[in-house]
Amino acid sequence: MLPTDPWPETVERARRLEQLGYDHLWTYDHLSWRRYRDQAWFAAIPWLTGLAAVTSRVRLGTMVASPIFRHPVTLAKEAMTLDHISGGRLTLGIGAGRAGFDATVLGGGHPTPAQLAARLAEFVHVLDRLLRQPATSHEGTHYTVNDARMIPGCVQRPRVPLAIAAGGSTTLSLVARYADAWITYGDATHRERSPAGTERVVRAQCEQLAEYCDVVGRAASEIARIYLAGNTDERPLASVTAFTDFAGRYRDLGFTDIVFHHPRPDDPAWADNPEIVEAIATEVLPTLR
Repeated sequence: MLPTDPWPETVERARRLEQLGYDHLWTYDHLSWRRYRDQAWFAAIPWLTGLAAVTSRVRLGTMVASPIFRHPVTLAKEAMTLDHISGGRLTLGIGAGRAGFDATVLGGGHPTPAQLAARLAEFVHVLDRLLRQPATSHEGTHYTVNDARMIPGCVQRPRVPLAIAAGGSTTLSLVARYADAWITYGDATHRERSPAGTERVVRAQCEQLAEYCDVVGRAASEIARIYLAGNTDERPLASVTAFTDFAGRYRDLGFTDIVFHHPRPDDPAWADNPEIVEAIATEVLPTLR
């Protein structure tokens, strides 16, 4: 769900999705975003906090927060607070981000992918410590933390689950070391967009993740796998049949969860029939479970 619609409409949709039995609701964490740059766009953490107050079961998450405009101390404090408000229903999705408005609006430059990945590595290391312990200090390349306090700590133990978006070597190694869940949408460069090509990319990512898990002595099966649909040429929301086939193929690749964009008739990228959301819930989810 994009954080762009009027609040009453957002509340009604979130409640209906929870009623239909969906497991989690996510929103993008940006200051503004692509073609929505000059449209309404709300801040992710307050938006999710509002949803926490009007839902009772469904999990909530950021897809994804990044170091582009966030600091690990303030993000950890907000995540801890939202974890309490939601009764332990937050999953904190994080990723490297990319060059663009979010990177330049605070006066920054245009970081390279390697620079973004390196900063994310330190960001995740610090964030993990902050969410696990009451007091944290850190002196690093990108961040200095002087006796930051996180009291009373997270509802979920040992901390709020981290879902790390990753597609390359540096970020996949972070998943192996720190993540409770891994997020991918295929080729991060967007060069390979075909269904078969995307599956090849994802399969290679799965193999690389397993290798990194072996290095750190962790079972890859401990990490949930989240596929974010809607960034390739495949249209899994075109029909119940299309979604069933899509879900089956990614289940066979080891994915535990699929996230798709709620259809938006005014957005050509996600202009599927909104009725598919109800059809998937009633016709597909029971068989998948």
